[in-house]
Amino acid sequence: MRNSSKFLYRRAVLTIIIGLFLLTFTPRVMAQEPKMGGTLKLIPHADLKILDPIWTTAYITRNHGYMIYDTLFALDENLKVQPQMVDTWQVSPDGLQYTFTLREGLKFHDGNPVTSEDVIASLKRWGQRDILGKQLMDYTSRLEKVDDKTFRLELKEPFGLVLDALAKPSSNVPFIMPARIAATPADRQITETIGSGPFKFVKEEWEPGYRVVYVRNPDYVPRPEPASYGAGGKRVYIDRVEWLYIPDPATASAALERGEVDYWERLPASLITQLEKNSHITISVTDPLGSQYLLRPNHLHPPFNNVKARQALLWMTNQEAYMQAAVGDKRFWRTCLAFFMCGSPWETEVGSEPLKRQDLEKASKLMQEAGYDGRPVVLMDPTDRLQLHAIMLVAQYLLTQIGVKVDLQAMDWSTLVARRVEKKRPEEGGWNLLPTEFIGADTFNPAVNLTIDGSCDKAWFGWYCSEKMEKLRAEWAHTQDEARRKQLVEEIQKLAYEEVPYIPVGQSAYLIAYRDYVKGIPKFTAPVLWNVWLDKK
Repeated sequence: MRNSSKFLYRRAVLTIIIGLFLLTFTPRVMAQEPKMGGTLKLIPHADLKILDPIWTTAYITRNHGYMIYDTLFALDENLKVQPQMVDTWQVSPDGLQYTFTLREGLKFHDGNPVTSEDVIASLKRWGQRDILGKQLMDYTSRLEKVDDKTFRLELKEPFGLVLDALAKPSSNVPFIMPARIAATPADRQITETIGSGPFKFVKEEWEPGYRVVYVRNPDYVPRPEPASYGAGGKRVYIDRVEWLYIPDPATASAALERGEVDYWERLPASLITQLEKNSHITISVTDPLGSQYLLRPNHLHPPFNNVKARQALLWMTNQEAYMQAAVGDKRFWRTCLAFFMCGSPWETEVGSEPLKRQDLEKASKLMQEAGYDGRPVVLMDPTDRLQLHAIMLVAQYLLTQIGVKVDLQAMDWSTLVARRVEKKRPEEGGWNLLPTEFIGADTFNPAVNLTIDGSCDKAWFGWYCSEKMEKLRAEWAHTQDEARRKQLVEEIQKLAYEEVPYIPVGQSAYLIAYRDYVKGIPKFTAPVLWNVWLDKK
């Protein structure tokens, strides 16, 4: 039964990769031996202001996490779970006991060895925040130390996704931290950033709004296997990495073309044609899963605490308008009526009538029935994330068309990430509506899609609250019957269209661009820089 569950999980992810629309660029093949040294300058998709990858799901912080932390397991290019920090493991015949032994040479950046106590503390903290981690911990009866390098996880009943949870590739990733840092309450941010990963964070040179600096960790011992997706040997050839925050795309594009920066993590589709003309620049898709764009309403405050107001957001939506504004070039986006990604085995159109045809008159009527009183609706607009900024401009226009007064508040993405935790009333520093995106690995089924989590005050920002949704999700995660899972997905999506935890506005590819002397960029869900090297003439 455990193997069946794992098979379904991995097949589901693999099916997304095969089935989603893909634009395949073939990067130049590395032909010579890697060179040591040099500084790589990268333009990140956002400004790094929050350093705790367990406290927030923001991808910029997840990316920071991959630079400095390591994981127990990881997925390879075939979406198969592989050991990373773990050397060996055993599973009891009844599937209730997992025993793990750490590999040799694991050391934190402060010089201390990685121990079982560090792992246990890190997993417990992660399990309080992550949607799949919470499910794993619900099935766990105890996590205990056997010795300094060995720990044991005991389950109350079999749970087939133990290793898949520990290998979860995206937010929140179960990164391993020192126990004293992982002891920080899960609802508070950590104040130290010490990992055991391939790079060290240089906090003294961190300048929010401008620059983040990492240096090679000389004590990191890579695995012997070849690198594959997030697994295998993480070999570091670059001495120094600088993330340079350049929010203006024209400035960023010019810097890349002049060779002032080496790598642009999040390429706007509007600049592809221009950059394709430069023979020294490669454009590539590193994450074949793609992204789901969405609008997230705040369920705590008027008007969107009323389900009819949230339903109005559905009826006013025109996905083509949103995606044309956000991405433009139709090669790189598609409309999608599925909450769990188009192209996945859980794709369905059940309940999706509100998104099939825009009806502004019906949307306006629903707002009136919700008791909308004319107060301004606060929209958080991340102007440094061009796609999300465009989505909010479309939302602003459509809301005014259905009679809603809008307060569009411009800010950078990091400010939005910090502010979205606020439960205050919108007029007191809170918010009503925000845009965001989640990659396919974070949305493709009810177990990982955290925006469908209806656990009220413990749910993702927006605080969707639905006992019925939680019961359906729990049954989906527990059942081993594929036919029943499909039926449950349809029930879950039907309920989502009724209760509206969020509004899907389309699906898009994720593009990067880099100079021709940057070699070895791996395919992965985050812009990792292990096994990357520079061949400047």
